[in-house]
Amino acid sequence: MATAVADQNTIFNALIKSAERTEFGKEHDFKNIKSHEDFVKKVPIRSYEEFKGYLDLIKHGKQNILWKGFPIYFAKTSGTTSGVKYIPITKDSISNHIDTARNALLCYMAQSGNSQFANGKMIFLSGSPELERVGGIPTGRLSGIVNHHIPKYLRSNQLPSFETNCIEDWEQKLNKIVDETIDEKMTLISGIPPWIQMYFDELEKRTGKKIKDIFPGFSVLVHGGVNFEPYKAKLFASIGKKIDTIETYPASEGFFAFQDSQSAEGLLLNTNSGIFFEFVPVEEISKEHPTRLTLKEVALNKNYALIISSNAGLWAYNIGDTIKFVSKDPYRIQVTGRVKHFISAFGEHVIGEEVEEALLKAAEEKNITITEFTVAPHISVTDKKSFHEWFIEFENEPDDLISFSKSVDENLRKKNIYYDDLIKGNILSPLKIRPVKKDGFINYMKSVGKLGGQNKVPRLSNDRKVADQISKWSIDPPILEVN
Repeated sequence: MATAVADQNTIFNALIKSAERTEFGKEHDFKNIKSHEDFVKKVPIRSYEEFKGYLDLIKHGKQNILWKGFPIYFAKTSGTTSGVKYIPITKDSISNHIDTARNALLCYMAQSGNSQFANGKMIFLSGSPELERVGGIPTGRLSGIVNHHIPKYLRSNQLPSFETNCIEDWEQKLNKIVDETIDEKMTLISGIPPWIQMYFDELEKRTGKKIKDIFPGFSVLVHGGVNFEPYKAKLFASIGKKIDTIETYPASEGFFAFQDSQSAEGLLLNTNSGIFFEFVPVEEISKEHPTRLTLKEVALNKNYALIISSNAGLWAYNIGDTIKFVSKDPYRIQVTGRVKHFISAFGEHVIGEEVEEALLKAAEEKNITITEFTVAPHISVTDKKSFHEWFIEFENEPDDLISFSKSVDENLRKKNIYYDDLIKGNILSPLKIRPVKKDGFINYMKSVGKLGGQNKVPRLSNDRKVADQISKWSIDPPILEVN
């Protein structure tokens, strides 16, 4: 915490020195990079698509391309525009994924005094640990790769079994996980919130009990992958009481941050773990030469695109997430959304953080619990005004949906002045909510082959791809217009 800026400088210099003789290092004149300013001039920001040529060389058996030697793994993940992505993990970078998870638990133990959970059974809801080979390199889901590196002191307490973890079909796997855990003394449960909720639902269905009564020693919930707030109320209702939670921010490209405090806001940025961070003001990310800030130059409460260079061989890599700093002493962040997940069909540039806060505030005021939701633009083809269409699966639906919609709309207008201007100017109509049937989002994810694992529903899109699919499970008929 105290040496974050100095650590970033040390990591930057070490990364450049280590990769001087790689193909990427030679192409970008690493031997003459002496400062961040030099790096900005010589190494442009790249997306996965722009790295693909280098990764193809690695797949064809070429070494010393992005980092020394060969990667020891490819983490296989699905991109929004690239299809399947293969992210390198090297001998030097694997510790970032393993040690950061450990540090998150140790920080929690030190602050809370709760170390008893380590004596009980712990479940990590993850992808299959079975690996294939791509270009001779072991390849699989990040959570499956990490499963091979669970420390020995946790291995004996880990559930589910390796055989169950290898089951690809999520529903079949979930049933086996419940079989293996229902009579155990579970103390820690970890995973992506919607899949944890499915696990809880199945346990409740089988026993008719709350989770606290099934697992009296359950005291820590570790989560990541999506914003926890929309799922929090329902998860705690299923548990039957509030318990401690630890939020993490892992990705195939690196483990970027974790919750180090049960009282302070935000996640501690992982500034001393083989990753050098840059921050681009989100409104500049599409520019040819955007402003690229280092850690010491960031401001509070400003949205930045997160750019990383790492000992996995990723250089000025745009991971696609947006973050903001909520503290600079120490450096703590909140994830605010995805660079590509926004609505700006009419110039409003509404982001994930804004829709989540607008909905949750209205839900809290009216004592409504949300299961899942997504938002998309509805662009009018007639002289009617366009609007934002919200697909929401309610745990308990509002008595007055129109009043609830109005409340959400007013909250969003306060959050986003551009959206407010479009409503005031009669360019947009207020948002409309389409309730979704129970398990509608689960059925949608199943229909597109993305049920379980690390997959999640995008909160909002600038097109209708998700909306048109999820509308098949909506309660109301589709909003139709006639030319």
